[in-house]
Amino acid sequence: MMRPPLVMTDPAAWMDAAMPAAQRARELQDVFDDLDAHPWPDDIAPARVLYDQMGPPVPDDIRAEDGVLAGVPARWLYPPSHDPSRIMLFLHGGGYVYGSLDSHAGMAAELARAADCIGVQLHYRLAPEHPHPAAVEDALAAYCAVLDQGYAPSAVSLVGDSAGGGLVVALLLVLKQRQLPLPGAVACLSPWVDLLLRGESYQTRAHLDPMVERKVVELVREQYLGLQDPTQVTASPILGDLTGLPPMLVQVGELEILYSDAEMLAEKAHQCGVEVTFEVWPAMVHVWHLYYPMLTAGREAISRVGGFLQQASAKAAASKESSACMA
Repeated sequence: MMRPPLVMTDPAAWMDAAMPAAQRARELQDVFDDLDAHPWPDDIAPARVLYDQMGPPVPDDIRAEDGVLAGVPARWLYPPSHDPSRIMLFLHGGGYVYGSLDSHAGMAAELARAADCIGVQLHYRLAPEHPHPAAVEDALAAYCAVLDQGYAPSAVSLVGDSAGGGLVVALLLVLKQRQLPLPGAVACLSPWVDLLLRGESYQTRAHLDPMVERKVVELVREQYLGLQDPTQVTASPILGDLTGLPPMLVQVGELEILYSDAEMLAEKAHQCGVEVTFEVWPAMVHVWHLYYPMLTAGREAISRVGGFLQQASAKAAASKESSACMA
């Protein structure tokens, strides 16, 4: 079977047309100034509080309902106009140590709006209180619960940022290993998929990344894995067999020390025959989507994710109907 092409879309042309470089720089500087005004605490508990406080809230026009999904705290998001037959399961970032329903509330809500579907955020268990594979177990239980609610697999999308992006891929590998239905579409935003920390961008982009340092990545890896083997595919899903995974969008910022993780994921998925779209966003930082109220590029990146999920889900649904007719 012919391997699908690796689609390399270039947001640079859009960014050049949308705003002058000087305006982009001013927007990013506003983000950096805001981060400088809120120094990151050394201890986990206050850092978690700060991370939650810095996340934009759910917009007023999107209905949010907190509840439990498969025993895991969750939040359902209902944009004012959406397709009720489609749902997005969102897995937040934060190195498996930080993050909650609040830290990514606004971002997840806007992703649901852009994808024209119901969104559901999952507050999976965090390390060090709940080390690997607790997050994977929670994600698996939640995904199966979504299917049990009657959603067709092709109508389900998985989206995750940073560690959440790695968790998305780890979940897909578990689903495949257990021969469970796969979702219709996947988006990984600034994904962290290699807990061996082998990416060359840790060295080549360390002087460029204003937000993430290797020592911080090493810290959260230690909290998540302890003495566990980082080569487990549920910890480092880049080491798994990605054959048969659904269409995947990978977005990464040009300045990130995690750039190599995103690049490796896109390249390996492509080598395994997955339909991949890979976007490198010029002058952007780690998960710039979180700063969408301040960054035009954040809003556009969210819009692109939504468009991708809609198109991929529609294609998966059409393929399933065609196969049913041929049976």
